[in-house]
This record gives sequence, structure tokens and C-alpha cells, in this order.
Amino acid sequence: MGRPKGFSADHVVESALEAFWRKGYAATSAQDLVDSTGLGRGSLYNAFSSKRGLFLEALRRYDGEWTARQAAVLEGDGDVRDRVREVLMNVVDAETAGEAGRRGCLAVNSAIELAGLDDEVTRIVRGIFRRMETAFREALERARRDGGIEADRDPGELALYLLNSMYGLRVLGKTTDRAALEGVVETVIRAL
Repeated sequence: MGRPKGFSADHVVESALEAFWRKGYAATSAQDLVDSTGLGRGSLYNAFSSKRGLFLEALRRYDGEWTARQAAVLEGDGDVRDRVREVLMNVVDAETAGEAGRRGCLAVNSAIELAGLDDEVTRIVRGIFRRMETAFREALERARRDGGIEADRDPGELALYLLNSMYGLRVLGKTTDRAALEGVVETVIRAL
């Protein structure tokens, strides 16, 4: 029987996610990961095989937590505009949350830094974007059937518009004040 790991893999991945999100993949050093997770280099590499392996786990965790929460809001009941506003305001809140804010979106940051250079990162990020696009589209399709948006509006086109708006808020949030971000949200809602 093998010796038990003396650490929680969930805690390590969550701590690494925060380090990668703060600094980006390339700028996060092995020492940053040691400092953020509390594990030694040997333990980290034995558990996750490499910095890249740990990063991929962190990116999957981000998808499983942040993306899943946003998609769940869109699956809820009520006016589609209210649900879309909630998703977009979640972004505004995250970007303006003091010390933890101004990080942008880990998926967008990863796409900018690594898409085209790392096939697995590109695949995961595409999956995150596709998941959000699908959640927007399905919410808009239900709204169109229920009369919540005009019948001539294309849910697929609107979903891409909302996806672009949501991730655009993540980028703008790195440098723009809350009032401006809230103005963008209200403009997006009026466009629906």
C-alpha cells in the first residue's frame, strides 16, 4: 500500500489557480507555486508531473467553477435580461473587488498568452468559450419561444454578442472603473 499524499490535491490546484491567474503562466515561477501551495518542488512535480500539468488542472478547475456558476445563472428562471445582467454584473463585481480584482478572466488571459502555442490550453479555452456561448444561446432560445425577446432575433448571433461582451468586460475591467463597466452592461441589456 502506498504512502498517503500529505496534502489535498484540491487545495493545491486552487492555490496554483490563484497564482497563475495573478501572474499568468509564463511569469509564475516554480517558487511562486511552492509559496502559494505550501508544497515542495518535488511534491508538486511528483503529483502533477510539471508546471504545465498543474496549469492545465488549474484551467480545468476554473472552467468547473467559474464557468459552471455563470452557466447556471443563465439556466435559471425569470426574464432573460435579468439573468444576462446578473452574469455580466458578476464579471463587473469580480473585476472591481479590491485586491482580488483586475485579474481579468483566466481563460481569456490563457488564450492571449498561450493559444496557438499550446494545443491543450487552446482546446480547454475553446471549450470554456463554447460552454458559455451555448448557455447564452439556450437562454435566448427559451426567451424567444416564451416571447421574452423578439421572434426575429437570432439567438446564435446574440449569444456570440453576449460572449464577446462578457469577455470584453473582463479585459476592460483590468483598467476601467466600475461606473464605466456598469454602463457597458446596461448598453448590452438594451441591445437585447
